[in-house]
Amino acid sequence: MTVDTLGAVTIGESDIACGGSVLRIRFSSRTDVGSVRKANEDSVLTQAPVFFVADGMGGHARGDAASQTVVRVFEEHIEPGAASTPERILDAIHSSNDAVRDLSTAGDIGTAISGTTLAGVAFVDAGADEGCQWMVFNVGDSRVYSWSGDRLRQVTVDHSAVQEMVDAGLLDPERAENHPERNVITRAIGADEYVDADVWLLPPGEHPAFLICSDGLVKELDDDQIARVLAAHGADDESSAADALVEAALHNGGHDNVSVVVVRAMLS
Repeated sequence: MTVDTLGAVTIGESDIACGGSVLRIRFSSRTDVGSVRKANEDSVLTQAPVFFVADGMGGHARGDAASQTVVRVFEEHIEPGAASTPERILDAIHSSNDAVRDLSTAGDIGTAISGTTLAGVAFVDAGADEGCQWMVFNVGDSRVYSWSGDRLRQVTVDHSAVQEMVDAGLLDPERAENHPERNVITRAIGADEYVDADVWLLPPGEHPAFLICSDGLVKELDDDQIARVLAAHGADDESSAADALVEAALHNGGHDNVSVVVVRAMLS
């Protein structure tokens, strides 16, 4: 199911068979306009086997359309309730790029260009050698974290000017969060004719939970604060971890749109 842009909270479950195993997935999600912005350019997809956040850019009309287009393309490409494949996920990403580029017209430059980040996870059958895996994918500076119940680890790497400076040793990570170019991203769906997505394949038994979020969350909460909220909403907690994270971000200022998806899974 898709979450709208009006601050709605979704909590759901889904079972997916792969090989001789069944993955039971529980998820919660919320997207909110925040306390400052007039429009929400984020979109969220929570339709097993795919869960993602897309953070649109290019002004209200362009950003809305870009992130919502990615949701539409994935819904057209991926069969719900069944394990996908890495090839189908990559095809959906590349088709999304083509569709978002079609939103821009000849001569559009700068903020007139439609674009969006994309970060998420998909449960895939990677073939005889790899079997069933979580496929993490990312374009831009939205993030995917893994959560073990007591440890939060960022899986994705931001495609941003600041991250490139950190990687080159030109900027301390501690200073990156407040750098004036922290919002400048170096990759986006729709920005170029060919999109270069980062992907990872992770064993499902070793990764019981994922947090997917737009940068509106990490602008307001550091990793320690995020981990404390997740720890307070354990696997048996029926309340929404995503809702609690968005509320914490709003409490700390909510200067941007905030979107969060929390996915917990058990293989049996």
